[in-house]
Amino acid sequence: MAVRASRLKRALGAVTAAALIAVVAACGSGDSADSASGGDVTLEFAQWWGAELPAGEFDKIVNDFTAQNPNIKIKLLSAPYASTKQQLITGAASKTLPDVVGLDGAWVNDFAKQGAITDLSKLMTDANYDTSQLASQVQVKGKTYMIPVVNFVYPLFVNKDLLAKAGVADVPATRTQFLDAAKKISATGTDVKGWALPLDTAVPNGIQNDVMSWLWASGGSMLKDGKPDLTSAPVKSTVEYVKSLNDAGVIAPGSLTMKEQDKVEKFTNGQVGMMIDSLAHINLIKKNKPDLKFEVAALPSVDGYTGKRGIPYASWGIGVSNSTKHKAEAFKFVSYLMSQETNAKLSTIANGFPGNKNAKPDFSNSDPMFKTAFDIYQQGYPANEFVGLPKSEDLMRSFDEQLQLVLTGKTTVDEALAKSQASWSSVIE
Repeated sequence: MAVRASRLKRALGAVTAAALIAVVAACGSGDSADSASGGDVTLEFAQWWGAELPAGEFDKIVNDFTAQNPNIKIKLLSAPYASTKQQLITGAASKTLPDVVGLDGAWVNDFAKQGAITDLSKLMTDANYDTSQLASQVQVKGKTYMIPVVNFVYPLFVNKDLLAKAGVADVPATRTQFLDAAKKISATGTDVKGWALPLDTAVPNGIQNDVMSWLWASGGSMLKDGKPDLTSAPVKSTVEYVKSLNDAGVIAPGSLTMKEQDKVEKFTNGQVGMMIDSLAHINLIKKNKPDLKFEVAALPSVDGYTGKRGIPYASWGIGVSNSTKHKAEAFKFVSYLMSQETNAKLSTIANGFPGNKNAKPDFSNSDPMFKTAFDIYQQGYPANEFVGLPKSEDLMRSFDEQLQLVLTGKTTVDEALAKSQASWSSVIE
């Protein structure tokens, strides 16, 4: 499950990985010493955000904090997502995390159980922090360990030219309409399909973004009272719907080994009419194919559904090391990033949506589709039930393996869900 904001962007800049490895290995949070002059505190902040933002933009935000708090220095440890992930996993195991850490929701449960990240609920209480301004919190057993700072949603992307060529007047709003549109698009050419479904088990986030998203779009849940509920009618309906798309021949070939970047490439090249994808890819698609006419829309729901639609998301989350000597100062920095003004500024330059629900991004210099997506986001709710689950990537992978058996005709939907239920139940306490 790696919000992710953009896996394509994370793959860039890998040459900086060695720098982060050396720094994190040498400087765990327990070694963050006060500066020699005046007892100033230096906080190390490891994240991948700076590597994905325009050059210098994140530094400006951090510099504004240090200008307001001259006794607190921030040492940024910025590297691509993959490098940051590996180093934080290593640091969590050895209890040598930097003072403040960027977090993916998939890591939270394991880090919390290891005692590597601290209980933010206590820090918020100690600081008299108003939690009502937070759009969401990631908790483990009732305690907050991560605060989503910027959210990156996954709406439906549609190729307007392919829809028009297929004779589809409106963007699909229901599952029935989506299947009909996918069939018509697939009939327009031998190398064109209606939808792309990435199911590579090495990076199984397609289960989160491209499969369970159909469930959440109709207000459904894969959990009940925090436990797996994979044999429920809504989950079964979701898997049966994905199977119906596969049986209709509207899914791009190679889905069993397809990764997210392959899906985006096929959409960009006009080989796929529709996909569920990160909003962060809008500018990338336009850069690579300026003449491609596309738009974003809410995910289709079950026919007749009138409630709020869940929309998949990934986050730039933030947490505090449990071993830092400077928890109060670290939370002061966290609260600064979550303040209405700063959070609006950060979400604007990141082309994401704010974690402070009172903050509003500035869309004046952005592509109009970001404003459209923000309206969709506000009308629905962010939905990603994998966030905070233990070994969430392994959960996705085991479900992925069963789904592949369904799509290749080697097992039934009921059998696959029963096995997934048993597998998940052995992981989720």
